[in-house]
Amino acid sequence: MTIQQSLATTAGLTDLLGDRIALPGDAAYESARLPWNRAIDQRPFAVARPESAEDVVDIVRAAASVGLRVAPQSTGHGAGALADSDLSDAILLSLSGLRGATVDPAARTARVLGGSQWNDVVAQAAPHGLTAMHGSAGDVGVVGYSLSGGLSFFARTHGLAVNSVRAVQIVTADGRLVRASAAENSELFWAVRGGSGAFGIVVSIEIDLLPYADLFAGMLLWDATRAVEVAHAWSAWTRTAPESVSTSLRIMHFPPLPELPPFLSGRSVVVIDGVVLEGDDAAAGIIAPLRALSPEMDTFARIPAAELVHMHMDPPEPTPAMSTGAMLGSFAGSAVDAWLAAAMSTTGLSFAEVRHVGGAAARRPDGAGAVGSLAGDYLLAGIAMVPFPDVAPAARAAVHALVAAMVDWHAPSLALTFIDGDVSREQGFGDAATRLRELKAVYDPTGMFTAGHPVD
Repeated sequence: MTIQQSLATTAGLTDLLGDRIALPGDAAYESARLPWNRAIDQRPFAVARPESAEDVVDIVRAAASVGLRVAPQSTGHGAGALADSDLSDAILLSLSGLRGATVDPAARTARVLGGSQWNDVVAQAAPHGLTAMHGSAGDVGVVGYSLSGGLSFFARTHGLAVNSVRAVQIVTADGRLVRASAAENSELFWAVRGGSGAFGIVVSIEIDLLPYADLFAGMLLWDATRAVEVAHAWSAWTRTAPESVSTSLRIMHFPPLPELPPFLSGRSVVVIDGVVLEGDDAAAGIIAPLRALSPEMDTFARIPAAELVHMHMDPPEPTPAMSTGAMLGSFAGSAVDAWLAAAMSTTGLSFAEVRHVGGAAARRPDGAGAVGSLAGDYLLAGIAMVPFPDVAPAARAAVHALVAAMVDWHAPSLALTFIDGDVSREQGFGDAATRLRELKAVYDPTGMFTAGHPVD
């Protein structure tokens, strides 16, 4: 784009959108462009901040009229997936001002606005004895997480969160606000359940809720010197654990930081956490073999379901990080040893996780969309914090080294919410990839929408 074209485009946007658009040089632009993952330096042509579905329609139509693309984003937790996209000719459409959730307790559903976080849903659902298939952090965006699969600590019992989606309201590339469900615009509904932001801007979503007012959950923690014993024990235990149990195993490295609690600061630890959807006595019996390993900390107990978003100890504030992941077909014997070697060799503030999946998460339900299940019984994830920009290359190399160390056990699938942009999405879309591309050509023939997980 030449300077003259850029000036004309800027003038056109300002005329059409006024203060709903922030441009480079505007005081609001620098803060508006920042994602939750501060390691990602997003520099779009402009940032739009809608506060209603009608605003989103106006922004999409304005972008089309001046020849710009649109990149939707709610919180920016998954901004790493957008990092390899050129945003110089795109409007970053920040949905952070479009928040709120309304619960129908009788139907056990919620209608959630497009920029909402899981905290918004959990807070509204809890008074009715309900909860949702949220992720491990409450400030993750509902729409991006859900429509990209969504792997919760309910997954082995209830499947992927994407299968809880009942309908979406979406602004399409031609600037129309439409409803998509199994009965209306069904092909579009199939595509967005996996294709997510590649097909439009989702301004609201309707999801099923779960009937849990409380649940048995918590974590067990040991010093990392116990990692070999604990990892092999957890691996053996998961192979007989019922589908009512979803847990993860992590090795976590913490530098000596004053903001960390003493039991973490300056330590490396091994942690098992998760949920057991059973009564207290049955749940205690299930995790007894892990408790027999004498953890130094044991928080497993019956808790209000709304407290589950805090269990995994995800950072509560915007954080710079590099991450990636893979699905594993198995995790036993030499696979555990390979994971331990890679996980213990990393430095800095970093986490290596293996999450037990399988169960209902591996079974595609009738009526599912483009993504409806995950092949592979375990999820591998690596996260490395980036306190300074010059650390980013080393952090990226570390998480990819973790995944590469486990290549012999990779399964032919990907959990889309656990990968950054430098990984092919083909395995994440699986058999749906060809049909997704065909529908992309129908619903977005000019490539208006730039998604974190592109369909191309």
